[in-house]
Amino acid sequence: MSARLVQEREHYDAATLIGSGKLRELEEATQRFQAEIVIFDENLSPAQQRNIERRIGCRVIDRTQLILDIFASRARTREGKLQVELAQLNYMLPRLAGHGVELSRLGGGIGTRGPGETKLETDQRKIHKRIHKIEEELERVRSHRGLHRAHRQSIPVPAISLVGYTNAGKSTLFNALTQARAFASARLFATLDPLLRRIKLPSNREAVLSDTVGFIHKLPTTLVSAFRATLEELAQADLLLHVIDLSSPHREQQRDAVLRVLEELKLSAKPVLEVYNKIDLCPAPSAPGCYVNSLCVSATQGLGVDNLLQRIDELLSSDPLVRARFLFRQTNGDLLSRLYACGRLIERSYVDDQVLVEVEAPQSVVDRLKKFRIGA
Repeated sequence: MSARLVQEREHYDAATLIGSGKLRELEEATQRFQAEIVIFDENLSPAQQRNIERRIGCRVIDRTQLILDIFASRARTREGKLQVELAQLNYMLPRLAGHGVELSRLGGGIGTRGPGETKLETDQRKIHKRIHKIEEELERVRSHRGLHRAHRQSIPVPAISLVGYTNAGKSTLFNALTQARAFASARLFATLDPLLRRIKLPSNREAVLSDTVGFIHKLPTTLVSAFRATLEELAQADLLLHVIDLSSPHREQQRDAVLRVLEELKLSAKPVLEVYNKIDLCPAPSAPGCYVNSLCVSATQGLGVDNLLQRIDELLSSDPLVRARFLFRQTNGDLLSRLYACGRLIERSYVDDQVLVEVEAPQSVVDRLKKFRIGA
């Protein structure tokens, strides 16, 4: 059994967030329903959390702690678990004083405490040491990912990243575009670790697609900083695919929430293609045809995926597609094969022992074969 209380205030109460009358109402509801936990859809300061708990005699958690608990249950890889633990420890640190958090299991015996050191100081010291260790491990992960990214960037392969509100269907769309079998679920925050796969575009060129953690309204800043290594994939992307759940009645608010996070991450200047997903769950009039630079798909049904790939091809400006004519000797079969693998053949003809081809290919490929190009 659960109950819900709502209050609208112009200003938060410094001591308890909510007013004294609403606090009394909360206390009565807690006793009436014999509640074991009270969740606030706002962030509480450590003092506010302590004051409310003392008044109602029940455990209180706020929005950030709830999200962290969900993240902790979703993390599967070593990196994801470290990122969540780092965010949890940073959240816990200022709350130690009021709750006397027991961390004795993290260490014990002679030498674990200095002379006259209090239990609180010991707990804080252990948390600071653990935070430092996690940050070092994540920095190694970040450096390792940076090396892989530098290698990818040394070869002109465009990078595309999926962004969107949690549960918008990013992982399902990722699977539809890449033919991968990445974990996809209707649960919140099912993806905490970046996934990268190569995709083949209609022009025959390749791109790297990454799936990232889902955003949420009022995303806590501690989570943004903890997931820095994951979100760095967005900073390096040539194109962002903003996946929006068309079937959600709150799609506009969710869209705005993601745009705000992108602005906070200083990514709002990136090229963005809005992809309205789950069109199979909506009647035709719901399709947002009035939006500029957007299209609709159903990742589960595969509807619109081909159109999406074509649109991605057109929007990748880092290595744009150009038309070019080349004249090769028939003995240059290896160069022709490479050109066909990276571009789209438009016309081919033979002149004596030479091959005249017109193709649409990435600028980087055309530049590498410039000595065979004619009519440039």
